[in-house]
Amino acid sequence: MFDLHTHHERCGHAQGTLRDYVRAAIDAGLHTLGFSDHSPFFAEPEDHHRPWVAMAKSEFPRYVAEARRLREEYADRIRILIGVESDFFPEHAGLYREALARHDFDYVIGSVHVMDGVDLFRPERWAGATEDDLLRAKEQYCDLVAQSASSGLFDILGHIDVVKAACPDMSSIATPATERMLRTIADADVVIEVNTSGRTKACGGWYPDLAVLEMAAHYGVKVTFGSDAHVPERVAEDQAEVRRTLRDLGYRHWYLFEQRRRIAVPL
Repeated sequence: MFDLHTHHERCGHAQGTLRDYVRAAIDAGLHTLGFSDHSPFFAEPEDHHRPWVAMAKSEFPRYVAEARRLREEYADRIRILIGVESDFFPEHAGLYREALARHDFDYVIGSVHVMDGVDLFRPERWAGATEDDLLRAKEQYCDLVAQSASSGLFDILGHIDVVKAACPDMSSIATPATERMLRTIADADVVIEVNTSGRTKACGGWYPDLAVLEMAAHYGVKVTFGSDAHVPERVAEDQAEVRRTLRDLGYRHWYLFEQRRRIAVPL
């Protein structure tokens, strides 16, 4: 029982402290909890760019230090892994690599949240979009996720079809770009997460949806689990159901990480 994708109040759009998530994980019966709050925007000049999205650069070391203290404090009750969720900006990959390397993380989740400078979670970005517009956006998104897989920056790729979050019609847009993305992920041998936070968005359901997850299984893409909880009450949400679904798709293992080393765990 584990959950590798959780957030807390430092990111500006989640509730609760790190300690609140530890307590929620223990109450949920988890053996392992991963902290993975949003990294700062390292390429921006301000210390705290977009404070409603991510923590300040100056806060980042304090996040890691608090996580370490909690790991020691609760060592006899739960295993705590220290990770981070990092945006993927191809033009700033080198800068992010250097910034993340300064900390001894157990894993790094790489996610595409922004495209053409606009947040994917904003419903207004899709207002008036034609089917051709959506197709181009989906292909662009899949290409960015594929680039993130090949970058060597990340251990886990976050919510790989999150482009549908505020635009459910994206799920029905068929494109070979989805298959190309999954083949690239498999070739790069990067793990994807089954992320249950999609049920809190307009799209409903999980990331990725069942069709994409089935295709991922076909190509041998490895998987892990993350609730992407932004409130403590969502820690481990749907974990048992995800486990059953993965077994039905033919998976026999999912993965944890320690000090950037991947560990297979039987399903």
